[in-house]
Parts: sequence; C-alpha cells; structure tokens
Amino acid sequence: MASHIVGYPRMGPKRELKFALESFWDKKSSAEDLQKVAADLRSSIWKQMAEAGIKYIPSNTFSYYDQVLDTTAMLGAVPDRYVWNGGEIGFDIYFSMARGNATLPAMEMTKWFDTNYHFIVPELGPNTKFSYASHKAVSEYKEAKALGIDTVPVLVGPVSYLLLSKPAKGVEKGFIPLSLLDKILPVYTEVIAELKAAGAKWIQFDEPTLVKDLDSHQLQAFTHAYSALESSLSGLNVLIETYFADVPAAAYKTITSLKAVTGLGFDLIRGEKTLDLIKSAGFPANKYLFAGVVDGRNIWAIDLASSLGTLKELETIVGKDKLVVSTSCSLQHTAVDLVNETKLDDEIKSWLAFAAQKVVEVNALAKALAGHKDEAFFAANAAAQASRKSSPRVNNAEVQKAAAALKGSDHRRATNVSSRLEAQQKKLNLPLLPTTTIGSFPQTIELRRLRREYKANKISEEVYVKGIKEEIAQVVKLQEELDIDVLVHGEPERNDMVEYFGEQLSGFAFTVNGWVQSYGSRCVKPPIIYGDVSRPKAMTVFWSSMAQSMTSRPMKGMLTGPVTILNWSFVRNDQPRFETCYQIALAIKDEVEDLEAAGITVIQIDEAALREGLPLRKSEEAFYLDWAVHSFRITNCGVKDSTQIHTHMCYSNFNDIIHSIIDMDADVITIENSRSDEKLLSVFREGVKYGAGIGPGVYDIHSPRIPSMEEISDRIKKMLAVLETNILWVNPDCGLKTRKYAEVKPALAAMVAAAKLLRKELASAK
Repeated sequence: MASHIVGYPRMGPKRELKFALESFWDKKSSAEDLQKVAADLRSSIWKQMAEAGIKYIPSNTFSYYDQVLDTTAMLGAVPDRYVWNGGEIGFDIYFSMARGNATLPAMEMTKWFDTNYHFIVPELGPNTKFSYASHKAVSEYKEAKALGIDTVPVLVGPVSYLLLSKPAKGVEKGFIPLSLLDKILPVYTEVIAELKAAGAKWIQFDEPTLVKDLDSHQLQAFTHAYSALESSLSGLNVLIETYFADVPAAAYKTITSLKAVTGLGFDLIRGEKTLDLIKSAGFPANKYLFAGVVDGRNIWAIDLASSLGTLKELETIVGKDKLVVSTSCSLQHTAVDLVNETKLDDEIKSWLAFAAQKVVEVNALAKALAGHKDEAFFAANAAAQASRKSSPRVNNAEVQKAAAALKGSDHRRATNVSSRLEAQQKKLNLPLLPTTTIGSFPQTIELRRLRREYKANKISEEVYVKGIKEEIAQVVKLQEELDIDVLVHGEPERNDMVEYFGEQLSGFAFTVNGWVQSYGSRCVKPPIIYGDVSRPKAMTVFWSSMAQSMTSRPMKGMLTGPVTILNWSFVRNDQPRFETCYQIALAIKDEVEDLEAAGITVIQIDEAALREGLPLRKSEEAFYLDWAVHSFRITNCGVKDSTQIHTHMCYSNFNDIIHSIIDMDADVITIENSRSDEKLLSVFREGVKYGAGIGPGVYDIHSPRIPSMEEISDRIKKMLAVLETNILWVNPDCGLKTRKYAEVKPALAAMVAAAKLLRKELASAK
C-alpha cells in the first residue's frame, strides 16, 4: 500500500532557514551560503521521508518565501516596476517582489486560505508577458534524484494561480486574471517537458481553490487547462491535490472527469462531506485516490484505529491498488519534530504528533492496510487516545458552566458608539487625525537575550523587570519626542502576541521548538490548547500601569483577542471551536476590566486573525462570524463609556466582512491598508457608512522601505475623501516588531509630520 506527503515544513527543526535568510538580507552572508543551508535542509527532508518508507515524496515544496511567489517567478510574471530584463530570476528581483527595497514597495501579501501562512499576491494585467524564468522545480527534482530519491515535483496549478491573482493597478475595471489561462499554459508545458526529460514519473498540481464556491466558468477553466496540457502530460502520472475543506459536488464531478489526471487528493479531515461524496457518487475506476486522513493542520496524534477503518471503507470503493494514504494538506502548517520538545510533560506529549511523527503515522497506516500492522504502535496510540479523553487536566466544570451561561445575550455595550466617542474625547482630548502605533516596537538582540536569559533562570526577576522597565521608558520617550498622541509600551516582555497570553492562561501547553512559518523568515510558535481555558491572575496590568506612570499621554493596554488566540493556536479537536473561543473571551474580559480598574483608558484588543478563520464556503460563513464577533464583544461589554476600546486587523481581505467588523462595536479599529493598494477604502467609496474611529494603515511595516511624509500625506488625503475627518486615525499597517529602529524612527516621524500638515490644512480650510 502506497503512502504520500503533500508537503513538508521548510524552516528546519531549529529555524535554520530563517536565520540564513535574515543573514543574507542583512548582507552578512552570501547567496551561496543561503543556497547551501537550503540544499542541506531539502536533502535532510527527502532522506527522512525515504527512510520512513514514504513512496510519493514531494519536491519543489521548499521555498525561500512562498510557493505562489515561486510560481510568479517560474512564469516570469514580474511587475514592471521591478525592471526585470529577462533571464533566470535571481534573489534580487525575487526578494524585491516579496519585501520591497529602498525605492520600491513590495507586492501585496495576504493569508493563504484560512491559515496563518501568507503568500505574495500576483499582479496581472492583459499585457503581462509570461516566460519560463525560474527552473527551480526541475533543479530540485534533479537534486533529489542525485541523492537516489525519486520525488513528485509539486506545482501550484495554473487555474488556482490565476484565481489567487489580482488585477494589476491601473488595468481596466472588469479585467479577470483567469482570462490569461491560455497565456500561462505554454510555460507550464515547458516545465512539464523538462521534468519529463529529467525522469519524473509523477507531477502534483496543487489546486486548492477547488474547495471554494466556484461558478461554472471557473470550473470550466480546470477542464480547459488540463485538456490543453493533456498531450504534454502523456506518459506522466498526474495528481491534482486539494485541501482545507470539502470539495463541492460540481467541482468533484469536474475533476473526476479529467482524462489527463491519474490521481486525486482530498482533505478527509476538514472535508468530511467529500468522504460522503466519494461513497455516494463513486470514484473513477482508473484513478488513484490520495486519501488525506492524517491531519496536516493540527498537532494531535490521529486515532489510528478510526483512520484505518475509514481507509478500509475507501478500499472497497476504489480498490486496494488505487488507494494511497496521505496527509490532509502540506505539513508546513504544523511544527517539525516532537523529538525536539524537551519540556513538554510525557502525558501531553503522548497526545501529539508533529510533522515527523505524522510521516510515521502515514506509513503505519499504509503498512496496516497492506496487512503489516504494527500492533505495538497501534496499541500505544489507542492508550494515548484514551488517556486524553479521561484526563482531569482537560475538563473544568466551572469554566464550562460560565461559558454555557453566555447563551441568551449578545453582550453589547450599553450605549451606541457615537455617544461613547463623545465621552472618550472629553476624557482624552485628542487632536484631529490622532496618531498611534499598533503595539510592538523593534525587538532588539539585547531585548531577546534578556527574555531568553530570564526564561533560562540565568538572571533574577529583579534584573529582568529592571531591563524591561528601561526598554519601556526608551519606547515611551521616543514616542513623546516624535509627538505621537496615543502611546504603546512596545511589548518588550512579549516574544509573541499569542504565546505571551497562552503562557498565563490555564488549558495551554507550550513548546520549545514548535515553530511554524507565517511568511518569509517570520516564524511563530503556536500554543497548544489542550483543555478548558481560564485566567488564574492578571496578565498585563503590571506592565501597562508601569508604562502609563511614565507619561501624561494615553497609554494603550495591549491584549490579544479571543478569536486571534484561537486561530493562532493549535486548538483542541474534542469540542467545537466556538466553545473554546467563548472560554478565552471570558478570560480576556477579566483582564480588560482589571486594566480599566488600574486607570488604563485606552485598551486595544487585537483581532488580527478574525478574517483568517472565515470558512472557505459561503454557506458556513454566517455561523462563524456570529460566534467570532460575539466573542469579541464579550471581552469589553462591561467597560465604561469613557474607556476607549480599539481593535486591530491585518493582511486579509476585509471588504467582504465589513458589516461584521462594524458589528464588533469597537470604538476604534486600526486595519492594514497600504500594502494592499488601499483596497479597504473601496468599500467606503461604495457607500458603506462607518461611524466608529478607524485607522487604515498609512505605510507597510513588512518592508524595510521608509515612506516619505508626502507619500503618507497623499495616502491620508485618499482616506479623507471617503471617511469623516473626526473618525480618522493615523497609524502604520501593523506592529513594528520585525523592523529596525533605523527604519522605525524616520517612518514614524514622516507619519506624524503628515498628520500635523493635514491638521493645518483642514483648520485653514474652515
């Protein structure tokens, strides 16, 4: 029985690629140094899978930034502003598209479906020229072959690539990137020909957009694309891989009818209805079913006995020789290897499986299906499953009772937002176009060392608090010198906005090396929510009160919202997600009320990931938005009118959920805007009325580029054309953690100068 892995984490077990990328970007190492680290990681990954007995091992899933940007490079679809003169695309053009440079902004970045992974959005127009400009897929296949490992090269499918693209700025309204399908297929034909010549037997096309609500024209594009590629694919086995949700019946019918396709991969963890579809509609007798029964999105060990039962049922439908055991999606969304976790206790550890362990699970299921079941491995798995169900650490009756009592109220604040804003202005006395930042300030090497030494018990709590206090004082002083209106303390005590809170809440566990890539070199270490959640004690009041004592200006209390904590964690899978979210909301509510009691008058509750969790199917959106928005309102429903509640969102498409954002009933929302070409503003041009405070970001913090005062001023003027003057805030797109002070200081100075200039212009226009 065959086994398959959709994709694998790229960063390395100890974030080797992250450090190599950052060293290269800082000009501390060469391109050759970066390429060597990457080659060593690829070799290690391929060998690990081969040794585990995996038959279908993927290649070209490694990326220096993301797989969609790799496809843009492969197609030579470089926007004109980067002045690419043809030939093989090198690091200079590649990273300029991803990160921008000193003179040019980066391309838009957005979330990869409903994950915390990001991709660079292709910018296409009717005149975009395509050419075969990156041979990465072929070179990596050859690299693996030289090691004696025959891999399955993975390409982002042509239809999904175009459906994930956006019209370039300035193209005619109504242009649809999918209209370029016939222009990109010749490049795919060239890639296929080279892979075939190199000896490839299988090619995997990732077409994840098949799980979305597609119209008949979009579905027809899949038929057209793979029919057009049929002759070039002759002699190859072709796998179309889908993931993250159910495949709708119409899409299932389309892809099961494709003649050029040999195998179909389905996510049977998040796609339970697809399993029903296979059973009811049947499966083509001449195709392979790649059954995604091992969860690639979470870190829980699967129930091997249950999964084996599912596979045996599928075997009766598709036949023993046509069934392949697979992961539900790429394992890049999970941590690398449980072996590296030295501080997790044995009980919780027995419940988990990271990427390396999931590879073993896939192979164990394949062997069991072939009649070679490892009885000891299955018995240990069954014992761990039983342990998790019965553990007293998982359930807390008091927490469950409090969460159940939430039903029956919508938890809105007592007065409407316009009345609250009046009360807040009397207390805060802010100018027009008030300036603020989103929360974090640069995390210096010294600051990271201080936290690391404190966690390792190398320095005392007294030394740690003194060091953090000094850092906060410097951040406050800088903001006052820049004349920012509403300050932040810079979050020097936090390595990560979710991890920090999870460490102080019950029901959470933490890893040492459970890193997961978010974008580029940015990695996060998601907490593990294994049980019911509550707040044993105050989490931020000490630091926020300290920071407020250093200034007469308003100091924001900084919290992460319940939906974001949920969506950026590995969440327990033994109860509905909304129940866990309500528990977190109650814990954050306690913290909000303690901050208010301590004299903090502006409290920001970040919901950066609210849009990220939106289901991929329209029919499921309303239920999610209802409980997600309700969870946010629970956190602040009890505060005074004069306490100003902010929230923040970033790097997603918010226009389609703007009414839910309004329903959150925050006093002020700061939201990413600049990197997405001010797409957010279009919703207000189309007539949506927004009465609360709003701060669309005025510059992109994920690029090292420093904006000018004139550029920011122009951006604010565009906002003023569609938003009322008295509700507009001026702020960056996101937190400043990933930037250097040499970039932050001039950028914030330009931002404040632009706000002051426009205040003068508005005053003189009266």
